[in-house]
Amino acid sequence: MRKGQSIVLIGMPGAGKSTIGVVLAKELAKDFVDTDILIQSREKQTLQEIMDAGGYLHLRDVEADVILETDLKSHVIATGGSAVYSDAAMKHLSEYGTIVYLDASLGELRRRIHNYESRGIARREDQSFEEVFEERTILYRKYADITIDCNNTSQPKVLAALLSELSNLAGQCE
Repeated sequence: MRKGQSIVLIGMPGAGKSTIGVVLAKELAKDFVDTDILIQSREKQTLQEIMDAGGYLHLRDVEADVILETDLKSHVIATGGSAVYSDAAMKHLSEYGTIVYLDASLGELRRRIHNYESRGIARREDQSFEEVFEERTILYRKYADITIDCNNTSQPKVLAALLSELSNLAGQCE
């Protein structure tokens, strides 16, 4: 991995982007940023409040704007689950480094997420969690440089697999 290169984590809500991101940042001696927190700080509202006030498409637009405003060299970046709806935002993030898809199955996510209705997930009101999962999985795979299986495994094992893949990718780039 090049010095100054960032690691961008994408995946569904509940996949572990923020949790793994903090540990990965510590391991790699990089700063950590969660774009959901950047959004909430800028808007002075929770994600759910932003969506309640302007709708899910407004939240996606705000998310894309916030990402496009960032300059995040040498960071571990945990994105919101809907960041992948903006091609411009994803291209911007890819300029900083490697995009890692934390892949968790629908069953795994159901075990982890208990506040689906109030979590601030940018989706149509009539859209089920399964439909969001299917729609986004295609986009996560499209943008990912690396995919890490996060199913039925511990945080240390996910971190080890991620570090190994990053090392392998760095070896291929040399």
